Amino acid sequence: MLSQELEPDWEDVWCVIPAFNETSTIRRLAVTLLEICPRVIVVDDCSTDGTSKQLYDLPVKLLSHKTNLGKAACLKTAFAYAASKGAAAVITLDGDGQHDPSDAKRLLALWRAHPDSLIIGSRLHDQKNFPRGRYLANRIACFWISWAAGHAIADTQSGFRIYPASVIELILNGHVKSSRFTFESEVLIEAARAGTKTMAISIRGHYPSNARPSHFRPVVDITKIILMVAYKLLQGGMLPLGLLSSLRTKPIIDPFQSDSKPDQRTPGHRHE
Repeated sequence: MLSQELEPDWEDVWCVIPAFNETSTIRRLAVTLLEICPRVIVVDDCSTDGTSKQLYDLPVKLLSHKTNLGKAACLKTAFAYAASKGAAAVITLDGDGQHDPSDAKRLLALWRAHPDSLIIGSRLHDQKNFPRGRYLANRIACFWISWAAGHAIADTQSGFRIYPASVIELILNGHVKSSRFTFESEVLIEAARAGTKTMAISIRGHYPSNARPSHFRPVVDITKIILMVAYKLLQGGMLPLGLLSSLRTKPIIDPFQSDSKPDQRTPGHRHE
């Protein structure tokens, strides 16, 4: 079991918050993250509500877009900056308050133990606190993306992740073509094809009443994701072995259960 008291090494790690109209939540998130990690990037995607003003006196690296380009562009902007500073890994979390920044410690502890993996903070185990429509959409996306990636991936739509430098390089070199919400899904597939498996650790989801409405559109965005995945599957001959592999592996490591132990088949533990 991963201890919740772990204090992992934060050297060469950056935290990133993409932000678009997050004035009600961005300051609290940035302050909490700075207490954990001294290297925090906020990318303001041409907000119109004064998001940047909430950060004026905080020691964050503020990067701004002059036009609204979407979350994928925000992540690429932040990745390029972090890579230029020699980042070994980048932790991303959403700006709407859904993620508890203190959970970054557990994600980082898992990544330090498996530095070649991409780590996801999964909320899907917490179904009772997950909006029903988004839960169902996420489950559908998980099936398709896991199939294309060739291993089970938990909560493929979670923005709380740790990207190792190798995956960041893959992204910056143009191997991921998608934009906006499809981007993070394609990253998982392309990372897997490049040899980087995904591991997951369960986190609690937060849905604050003062947060702005989600930009995620369950029907439209999941349809776009499925079309992207279907194209990749057709390119690869439908990858039947990938489907079998994704169905027989277990993606979650759950630190909230006292008897929880990493499943030996979890992606990241390679077995022939």
